[in-house]
Amino acid sequence: MRPCDMSIRKTLDLAEEMIKLADEGDAVREDDGCGVLYGVLRDSAFRIKKLAEKERSAHIKKGWWKEEPERGDAI
Repeated sequence: MRPCDMSIRKTLDLAEEMIKLADEGDAVREDDGCGVLYGVLRDSAFRIKKLAEKERSAHIKKGWWKEEPERGDAI
């Protein structure tokens, strides 16, 4: 995988982690301030994810995007 594509992949993974954290934090929050924090985190994650998916699509259309083989797959 090209370094630029790997960065997009890492960005998508980070956005997913942000969404999970926002869900976890929201589930255990005890005040409205935390609700605002996790809402902003979730909203930011979805915006980042959307931009990264758009870039991934652009790289796929250019023929740049090559998926890494899964662990255990033959290379």
